[in-house]
Amino acid sequence: MSAMGQHAIELAHGARLLGIDLTEDQQGQLLAYLTLLNKWNKAYNLTAVRNPDEMVSRHLLDSLSILPYIQGERWLDVGSGGGMPGVMLAIMFPARRFTLLDSNGKKTRFLTQVKTELGLTNLEVINSRVEAFNVEQPFDGITSRAFASLADFTHLTRHLGSPDTRWLAMKGVYPEDELAAMPVDFQLESSAQLQVPGCVGSRHLLILRRMNQG
Repeated sequence: MSAMGQHAIELAHGARLLGIDLTEDQQGQLLAYLTLLNKWNKAYNLTAVRNPDEMVSRHLLDSLSILPYIQGERWLDVGSGGGMPGVMLAIMFPARRFTLLDSNGKKTRFLTQVKTELGLTNLEVINSRVEAFNVEQPFDGITSRAFASLADFTHLTRHLGSPDTRWLAMKGVYPEDELAAMPVDFQLESSAQLQVPGCVGSRHLLILRRMNQG
């Protein structure tokens, strides 16, 4: 069996374990993204994961594991890097809008290529530092995966959200110290231990909210 065929089986099986029913189009787009990531990674250093066999679990399935927590129409993926989880979310929710922001020009060039080749019209790529990025309307949700500490994540993006916004931070081990160091107007709304098929090690999702200070 070809490597792509093996990846397709692993992706479909992992998605089923996550309770996700992939359409044929979604599976095709996810695998096309994987091919692009592997190709561009050689020159652009998009991810430390070099083995495409590991990318299915550590990137695709890890990103898909937060699907049940994505509510609202407009989302920002800050420090998107190689597009995790933003690209996967845009593929799975074509009716919602996703903005992928990164200050690294090489990474945003890759993300623009992904948008074009996969036909993701609901995806916007922004090359900017987060503190220099502004929007007229707050985002419904803001995600980060290994972008920064919770204190930096919330502080740097507070101007892009409102008390109705949910901040979703993807972490490994449950970050007790980072939670203690968060700004006083942010609180932990809930957390979930993510079970990612094929991933060894702890995975957590922290859902944060900003309190209205009046």
